[in-house]
Amino acid sequence: MKLDLTPELREIALEALRAYLHARPTPGGQTPVELEKIADQKRIELIEVSLKPLLKKFLSNSISVAEFKRQIDSINKQNPFWGFSGIKGQMFFNMLVKTAEDPSEFDNQLRSAAREPANEDDAASRLRDFQSYVTRVGQQFVDAGGDAHSRPKAGSVSFFLSYFWQIHQPDVWPVYFTNSVQMIEGMNLCQLIGEVGEDYLTYKRLHETLAELFSKEAGRGFSLYDVEHVFWFKSGKLLAGASPPRLTKTAEPTPRSTTGLSAGNEIRPLLDQGATLPRQLRPPIISVIPKLALNDPEIQEASRRSGTTLERALEKSINAAFTVLGYETRLMGQGMGRVPDGQAMAVDDHYALLWDAKARADGYRMGTDDRIIRQYIETQSRSLKRGRAIRNIYYLIVSSGFSDEFDELIRALKMETSVNEVCLVEAAALVAIVDQKLRSPLALSLGPDGIQRLFSSSGILTADDVLKNLA
Repeated sequence: MKLDLTPELREIALEALRAYLHARPTPGGQTPVELEKIADQKRIELIEVSLKPLLKKFLSNSISVAEFKRQIDSINKQNPFWGFSGIKGQMFFNMLVKTAEDPSEFDNQLRSAAREPANEDDAASRLRDFQSYVTRVGQQFVDAGGDAHSRPKAGSVSFFLSYFWQIHQPDVWPVYFTNSVQMIEGMNLCQLIGEVGEDYLTYKRLHETLAELFSKEAGRGFSLYDVEHVFWFKSGKLLAGASPPRLTKTAEPTPRSTTGLSAGNEIRPLLDQGATLPRQLRPPIISVIPKLALNDPEIQEASRRSGTTLERALEKSINAAFTVLGYETRLMGQGMGRVPDGQAMAVDDHYALLWDAKARADGYRMGTDDRIIRQYIETQSRSLKRGRAIRNIYYLIVSSGFSDEFDELIRALKMETSVNEVCLVEAAALVAIVDQKLRSPLALSLGPDGIQRLFSSSGILTADDVLKNLA
């Protein structure tokens, strides 16, 4: 049963399709359509050669849950075509294994839920049953003294089970991607009601409706995978991994309010002829972070007119981002001596972030300030841990990009200071974290099952990394 879209909604969907079909080639010379076709061929081959035989072994009791989990993890780490290594996939799987009091019951529940549904009603029923099981296991874990952040989240069930179902038949069971859900809701294509079974059926039927609509428009067959690609392109990403170019660049109005910059004309674009309502959830003070981090001359001038510096505006914008995410923040930096630019604490999750902002047009390069960084990290670390239950401290540098090898610096900071990890955060990645939080404020926590996961390993953090882990 397909969904009946109004003419207006059909046109909204077709606009997204046309943008995808007519997008310019990526820097590698291939169009988004060509890249996604290659990725789909790899997905299908991986299903037939590896995933389907493995799932069949598990469902026939030929291998244990532990071995199945290990092999699934290994395959998805080497072949990240579904984002299963993220929070709603492998991490959810790991949490279920750790928290289930009765391993045999979990074994039976998973084997039953991962089988291909007989029909749509069966699919909805399995989702409801497995969600009830996950909720019960999580509550039992908390009642026994476990950390609430370490229990499996019932909101992961739709993605988790539909990943296995599409291994059975990719043309029947679409994966319940968070990104696709967000695009569907943003485009108002259908109404999701918050009931796990009905929402998946609505999602599935919309994909089928759009596959038929897109096939007619494109003059070729469109699969459920192809529909996914349109949603990913609409969000500014490709499931294949690259960032897609647009046929025409639609620039967001340059914000006139960035941490004290004049806000007088922010609403003006809404009154212009042809303007549409804004879709961004994030405030302008956060949207402008990538331009500030690039040391953009236009923003420099706006900062000067507002009586501040670009560097201070960047610090305030980053502090605002951490505040929106839910951290207990403190802006430091200018006028406070040799200190980091700011700190953000997740008190309930027992960790803190020390961060520095670096505005660079060509990316940040480590200079002569590494000794100073060591000194104030150690000083602030002692201060943070004094009288507080802070177990982990992460040091972040936020900039437009990173141009040098930082392995030696990271190694030295981890050996010589109290920080657990050193993260080089691209400005666009910080904005992407805020976007994910605003889209799912209750589902995305600051803890190890959420944002903390991004800072748990040292190195460069990109917007793609954020989407793979959180979306």
